[in-house]
This record gives sequence, C-alpha cells and structure tokens, in this order.
Amino acid sequence: MALPAHTSKAFDSDLRNLSQTLAEMGGLAERQVADAVKALTTGDRETARRLVMADSSIDSMQRTIDERVVETIARRQPVAVDLREVLGILRIAHELERIGDLAKNIGKRVPAIRGEDLTRSSMLGVRSMALDISRQLREVLDSLACRDLEMAVDVWIRDADIDRLCTIRSRELLACMAEDAGAVTFGIHLLFCTKNLERIGDHATNIAEAVYYMVKGETLSGERPKADLTSMATGMTVARSVSAVGACCAYSPPEDRFHIAGARSPFRTYSN
Repeated sequence: MALPAHTSKAFDSDLRNLSQTLAEMGGLAERQVADAVKALTTGDRETARRLVMADSSIDSMQRTIDERVVETIARRQPVAVDLREVLGILRIAHELERIGDLAKNIGKRVPAIRGEDLTRSSMLGVRSMALDISRQLREVLDSLACRDLEMAVDVWIRDADIDRLCTIRSRELLACMAEDAGAVTFGIHLLFCTKNLERIGDHATNIAEAVYYMVKGETLSGERPKADLTSMATGMTVARSVSAVGACCAYSPPEDRFHIAGARSPFRTYSN
C-alpha cells in the first residue's frame, strides 16, 4: 500500500502496521464475498459454513485496528494528512467489517435454497449482479492500495448501476413468486441475499469516498448517485403463505428478520 512520507519514524512505523492489517482485512473480506457468491450460486453448503465461521477473523482485525488507531492518535497526535490517513483506515476497517457481516448473512441462507432452485432464471440474474459487486470491491481495494483516485471515483459512480440491477432482480423475484406459490420461500431468501449484495456495493462505495478523502482532504463533490427503487416493489405482496415466510425467518440473521404485522420490511433500504 502506497504511503506518504512522514517526519516521525515512530508514526511511520505505526501507520505501516495499520496499513498492513487493513490490507489483510481487505483481502479476507474479498475472499468472503467471493465465497458468498460461490455458495449462493452453486448451493455449496460447505463453502457457506466456512465463510460463516471466518467472519470472526474479520471482526478480530477490526477490533485490533480500532485499538491501534486510538493508541496512535493518543501517542503521536497526528494532524493534517497524517490524521486523515489514520481516520481513513479506521473508517475503511468498519466498512470491511460490515461487508464481512453481509457475506456471512448470505452464507446462512444457502442451506435453505434447494438444488432445483439453482436453475431458476432469477438465480442467474443474481449471479451476474453478484459478480459485478465482487468486481466493485476488488477495484476499490486496488484504489486504496495504489491511492488511485480515478479508480475510486469510477467505483463511486458505478454504484448507481448496482442499484438498478438490484431493483431489476427484486422485481423479477417478486414476479416469480406471484406466478408460482412454490417459489415463495426461495424467493424471499434470495430477496434478502440480493439486498445484502447491494449493501456490499454500498460499503464498497463508502470505501471509495474514504480513499478520496485520504488523498485529497475533501469529500467527493455532488450527491452520491443512487438508483435503488426496491422499496417501490412492495405493491406486490410476497407474504402469500405465512408458513413459507415463517420458514424463511427461521434462517434469518437477527439484523434482517421481519414480522408480517411489524414495521420492518425486507424490501426497504435500511442504514447500518
């Protein structure tokens, strides 16, 4: 990872250690997303089990970075570009930790998807979207390593494309469930996975913003491009079978469970 020169050798050493841990964390998060895509699109339960277990490693790295950042700020009292570097690392570590959580949530849903569901056309569409998101994450991590502003801005701009894909995939799944009652359970699981993938794309975009700020010392101008219209798809109800929804919720991680009579909907966009 390219780093600016510093007058304090002690601070330079601290920053290199932080950057190395962040690079390792980024590599692990990228593998987690790749494993989530593989497990979801192939029904590989063993891969899903491994990625769920590996999430604790990302959590541990994030806690380590938190502690080191606090210690570095307290001991070295960085300012200007040095402070931006440290705070940028802290922010990116939190984004990577959330990416790991979202990949884990996808892994938890894989056992509920049957083998015959993998051949549905809607699954093929989700696979294409997932590969695009994996590429977004890879490129933003490359932009971090090289301090490549052009690549970071490109990832930031393309977030709207990911949002549009998410909307299209969600509408396809809703249409599939409306036509086939047997696809309701599968469809709800895949809707959650689709939204988790879209959120991974959002966190990659957050990382792009952090990279830009670390290098330029200013935020990206203009409002972030968004095109997520999944909340508008709720006109078609997917809760045709209470038993099917109940079976789906049994697999849901606590952070994305919902209740039929409650206020939380699987199709809304929630901030983390």
